[in-house]
Amino acid sequence: MPVVSLISIAPVKGLALLHPDEVALEQTGVVANRRFHIVDADGRRYNQLRNGQLVQIKSDYDPESQRLTLRFPGGTVVDGTVALGEEITTDFYGRPVSGNLVVGPWSAALSAWAGRPLRLVQSPPGTAVDRRRGNVSLVSTASLAELARQAGQAEPVDGRRFRMLFELDECQPHDEDGWVRRHLRIGEAVVYLRNDVGRCAITTQNPDTGVPDFDTLRAISGYRELSRSEAGKEHVPFGVFGEVVEPGRVAVGDTVETVELSLLA
Repeated sequence: MPVVSLISIAPVKGLALLHPDEVALEQTGVVANRRFHIVDADGRRYNQLRNGQLVQIKSDYDPESQRLTLRFPGGTVVDGTVALGEEITTDFYGRPVSGNLVVGPWSAALSAWAGRPLRLVQSPPGTAVDRRRGNVSLVSTASLAELARQAGQAEPVDGRRFRMLFELDECQPHDEDGWVRRHLRIGEAVVYLRNDVGRCAITTQNPDTGVPDFDTLRAISGYRELSRSEAGKEHVPFGVFGEVVEPGRVAVGDTVETVELSLLA
């Protein structure tokens, strides 16, 4: 039976991943995950495609105390309690996401690090995501190993490249594709998997440095057929995503199984 082997979240979208031992899945996903994002002076999202080295900054956020900490390369630490300023709307792939500029030292610190004006934005839980109704994502370590094999690499591909919420052991390569449009019990929670995940150039970047060092898109498309998004757009598929149906806690080591809708009452 598949089991959860790794959990990955990023309180600030695009920054380094954290790996908690367990998380609470709410209807909106993990409350602290991707709760913040960065925009430039014009209000455009500032992400890893624009600066891969964002992954070198570590963030930590406690939703209860509202305390946010950023740790920069070189040792600079900026933290404090989050206060919200003016409202702002950010474009997420053609979908407007409302939020508020964060008042405090973080925007200035990000701007100094990047050498350009940047602003930190907080949005409501589960809204600043790449895919509508896509607060849960997963990939199997077997799929990562198969990608490496297809690319002629001896070691499995580092799953952090794909920034998935869950990695699963005890699967066959791409077992997760067969779970699309099915319900999946993960620990105490139940999710409905909507589709596979279309990949972009961010996955070519080293998850520690942000420097491109592996052509994931060429490697995936070399042995997998193109798929389509829910909007009908062709993409290079790797991993799957969905939404929470029944909230619950999920921990490393929890089992994963498909369930029938009639059994969820």
